[in-house]
Amino acid sequence: METRESSRPRRKNRNGFSQILAGILVNSIYEMKNYPVVLINTVLSPLSFLILITFVSRGSLIGEAVEGGLLMSMFSAGTSLQGDMSHLKNDFKLQDMVVSSPTRWPNYLIGIAFSEIVYSVPALAVLGILAVYLVHLTPFGVLQLIAVLLMMFVTSIALGFTFATFSSDIVQSFAFSRLVSTLFSTLPPVYYPITYIPLPFRYLAYISPTTYAAEIAQNAAGYIHLSALMVSIDWSVLIAVTVILTLLCSTKARWREI
Repeated sequence: METRESSRPRRKNRNGFSQILAGILVNSIYEMKNYPVVLINTVLSPLSFLILITFVSRGSLIGEAVEGGLLMSMFSAGTSLQGDMSHLKNDFKLQDMVVSSPTRWPNYLIGIAFSEIVYSVPALAVLGILAVYLVHLTPFGVLQLIAVLLMMFVTSIALGFTFATFSSDIVQSFAFSRLVSTLFSTLPPVYYPITYIPLPFRYLAYISPTTYAAEIAQNAAGYIHLSALMVSIDWSVLIAVTVILTLLCSTKARWREI
């Protein structure tokens, strides 16, 4: 006979899963069903850069561009969370309702984060198929690429959630989003090797953590050749940035003080 104490963990797990599923349904499934145009935007955004780089390089950088598209799709998925959460918080007052409910902020965040991945599935599927044919990776290289993509997603989620809880208006949230996009995706050499940037401007690219992620991915595919020391430095910086931003998200984000 099942005791009351043993049933509590199962009930909590079911409640947590239901809360995460609710976030996915509210923030992605509903909008994708009622506004299919949002899927076009998620596909065109990374592919537009890929096509541009491919045309400019006459096909010589198509592999790097595909990897860059994957990186930016994952990063954009996280930063998109900022605008969505700000909209739900400020316009629909959803966060006020969630705060007053038994829902814990990690469940709310995970649900919205997974919803952003659902949004990005079409783009990730197209880029994944291109990667299979155009990017030649060893099994270890595949693991490195997956790890980098996950770290980029976690980093962008931490940034997006923190900015969303601080923003008091959707316009302010868009300003934060454009700033993050410029610093993390426009300026860094994600779709092409960093060697294409002339010195001394090349050093400015290392301000952005996406530069280190791109170097790891490009080295894994053989597009650039880094020493073991440089690869270790890239991983160390990327891990440190991810951990720091995650800690800031968990300690500084305004969840209940609204």
